[in-house]
Amino acid sequence: METKSDTVDTIRRPASGAQAPPMSRSNAPVALSNSQISAHPTAIVYCEGNFTRIDGKTANGLVRHSQAYRILSVIDSTYSGQDSGLVLDDRVNQIPIFGHLEAAVAHEAVTPDTLIYGMAPSTGRLSIVDRGVVLQAIELGMNIVSGLHEYLCDDTEIASAASDRNVTIRDIRKPKASKDMRLFDGSVANVKALRIAVLGTDCAIGKRTTATVLARALNAKGIKTVLVGTGQTGLMQGAKYGIAMDAVPPQFCCGELEGAIVAASDGEQPDVILIEGQGALSHPAFCTSAFILRGSQPDAVILQHAPKRAHRCDFPTMPMPTSSSEIALIEAFADTKVIGVTLNHERMSEVEITDTIAAQSQQLGLPVTDALARPVADLLALVTAAYPALTRRPAVATV
Repeated sequence: METKSDTVDTIRRPASGAQAPPMSRSNAPVALSNSQISAHPTAIVYCEGNFTRIDGKTANGLVRHSQAYRILSVIDSTYSGQDSGLVLDDRVNQIPIFGHLEAAVAHEAVTPDTLIYGMAPSTGRLSIVDRGVVLQAIELGMNIVSGLHEYLCDDTEIASAASDRNVTIRDIRKPKASKDMRLFDGSVANVKALRIAVLGTDCAIGKRTTATVLARALNAKGIKTVLVGTGQTGLMQGAKYGIAMDAVPPQFCCGELEGAIVAASDGEQPDVILIEGQGALSHPAFCTSAFILRGSQPDAVILQHAPKRAHRCDFPTMPMPTSSSEIALIEAFADTKVIGVTLNHERMSEVEITDTIAAQSQQLGLPVTDALARPVADLLALVTAAYPALTRRPAVATV
């Protein structure tokens, strides 16, 4: 059996096994040809009881965007028989939802390559039921991809089963040895690309989704952009550069992120580097936003906020901050500026989204939009208004 922990490196390294992401350094097109699609490993995403919910953010993200895997289906008995895109975003994507693994596998002509554990529970561990599904997938000859803090390749039962079936386990959050990690050295200051961090007022609030949509929009306009991933979902989706921030010892967080940004700059020569945010600077349970601000030294920040979210995820006694208080904290903590706000429209009607955009824009004196509920041109304008001199190049699609 072969286990994988390479995804926390600043540059993706070759990996064998059917589940390994493609290694081409060329810019992947947004719309893949049939031959390119067939070359990607196929995957079923397991998200029982959590699809569309906060703890299902990994599955939600993979359904919306995946360069590394061809997502075939989602497992969540709550929505069995429905289209995942219709359930998640009110748009058909032809990725069906099944109630259990047997049904998902039976739907395909051949057994899919991979089972992706598509949840991010606060415990970071497998439940007894989930363990059974993982073992079942291994027995079927499927590789396993997991973003849990509990490393499945270190689990005696799971590792033994994988070895017997000659399949691989890829633990996204398993870090490389500390001797191979780098300390911050200030080299990020030599990066010529405009650096924009997409931060938020809470975890699981849509920072990665907004950053992905923005990267596509900028590239489509000929503004060459690279998205540096900082969490397990972005790495599963196929981020070419990045690290799992919460898997890295604090001493090395800033240096490892800096290394990913420098690698993206050297490898792609982009106009813009977007840095995916994690947690929130004001959130006492997370320190990753502080490391992101220190390690990336961003020229600018876009803030993601959920106006109708009453309290922090998993912390019902901890009220959400306001967007204005988070902006003040970010700008006091780092030598940067917030250039706009993007909304997470959970529990908001169309009228509420429109009214909130107008009210927040007037209150903050900043452009405000919603990456999913409003035209992508509005999101693009948020950046180009702040940096009108951005160089236009022929359209590309590096994400």
